[in-house]
Amino acid sequence: MTTLLSSPRVEPTRLATTSSREFAGAAGLLGLFGFILSFAGSWIPSYWGDEAASVMSAERSLPSLFRVLGNIDAVHGGYYLFLHGWIEIFGASELATRLPSALAIGFATAGTVLLARMLVNTRVAVIAGVVFAVLPRVTYMGAEARSTALATMLAVWTFVLLVHIVRARAGAPLLRLAFWAAYALMVTLSAYMFLYTALLIPVHALTVALLSRRRRGALLAWAAAAAAGLLLASPVFYWGVGEREQISFLARRPTVSVLDAAVHQWFGTPALAGIAWALIAIGAVATFVPRFRARGRAPRAELLVVLAWAIVPSAVLLIGTQLITPMYSLRYLSICIPAAALAVAVGIAALRPRWTQVVAVLLVGALATPGYLAQRTDFAKDGGSDWRQVSDILRTEARPGDAVVFDESTKPSQRPRLAMHLYPAGFVGLDDVTLNRSYQDVDWLWDTTIPLAEATSRLAGTDRVWVLHNVGSRDTVSGTDIGVLQQLGFTVHSSLTVNPTILSELTR
Repeated sequence: MTTLLSSPRVEPTRLATTSSREFAGAAGLLGLFGFILSFAGSWIPSYWGDEAASVMSAERSLPSLFRVLGNIDAVHGGYYLFLHGWIEIFGASELATRLPSALAIGFATAGTVLLARMLVNTRVAVIAGVVFAVLPRVTYMGAEARSTALATMLAVWTFVLLVHIVRARAGAPLLRLAFWAAYALMVTLSAYMFLYTALLIPVHALTVALLSRRRRGALLAWAAAAAAGLLLASPVFYWGVGEREQISFLARRPTVSVLDAAVHQWFGTPALAGIAWALIAIGAVATFVPRFRARGRAPRAELLVVLAWAIVPSAVLLIGTQLITPMYSLRYLSICIPAAALAVAVGIAALRPRWTQVVAVLLVGALATPGYLAQRTDFAKDGGSDWRQVSDILRTEARPGDAVVFDESTKPSQRPRLAMHLYPAGFVGLDDVTLNRSYQDVDWLWDTTIPLAEATSRLAGTDRVWVLHNVGSRDTVSGTDIGVLQQLGFTVHSSLTVNPTILSELTR
């Protein structure tokens, strides 16, 4: 009799535990889906300039890398250090260096699913995981050797940890202290991986204020943990402010309007953006408008947190760009994509009848597919980067003892000489006649060079020169480098446009 009476008290706990474990498995499967989607074909596109900065920095010796970070890219220092160790083990191929980003997207997908279930419900969680995994910005950063995917993963799991802390019942003081210490550590790691994750701190504060049972005590504990995390990250803030001129290029770009940001920041195309924002609006109406409240099941406070996560960092950067200094770039707000996916999922879950939810998910996937396929082509990066293809041609056509001259008139991250460092097989035995000092020997990202006109003595005894220049640059076929070589008795034997790179063969 005692057993029968006590069973109802025990069984719900056991069922809840079983349900949580089963859902953790579902989150893992969706995470695997996100990983596979980002990983598939990630090795196909040639490297581009930002990835060159990552790979070349990571390939330096540690003393050389620390010297560079003292001058530039300190905000990416955590990622470069991680990639340094990764390359030591797995090499510097496109597949190897982009793999961490794909893995990060897998973990970020699983984290988005778990967070959505904590904030809303299981249906929204599953939809959010699928939507997050297929969004174009996600599949792009999941196939790139940069820090944004890892930063997004850290952002998601920081929210998972924070929501768990504020939702948990009061436990042992030491255990709660350990959780807050873990939160502080996540804030620190996120800042070292990508400085702009600090834009999420105000959203963390809102999360604690809206979701905690003991608001005042939780806010004080959060403030202490956040302050500790930011204090530990203060070196990267210090160096980031000191090196703020490295984002001065943003001032030379057209100003991004709110409409442009709404389309391209996460969704890529006007059609997908239109559907996504319509679904976000449906979710907001179903949650906040009493007349339609029965249609949506997202708790108001939780959805407010999600919308703040999606909107506040973007608003800060857009307003700061208008009033202070250029600081906005589309990819900087990748850390907000989980919130966008979750908000879209709330809108989909509010649709009635139920079959329209399936149609909406399929529509989002269909509209994302063309962008996904375009990202997995040979020339998908930076408007058509073709450095691997150029290296392959030289490996077949060039001979040891030939000279090579690179176009130096474009911005450093687009100069074709980067092909020599990223794909060295095609340049073995070639004489880089304008090289002054290798990037490995300077406290900067790139090689230093001298003009070809000052290096003509290095061409003594050379009968063939390969000139690599960009389409539309100053050093075209009739430009300065070709002209200098013609004065030395060289003539253009052949010229091949690969994509943005023109490869010219000159013989004496």
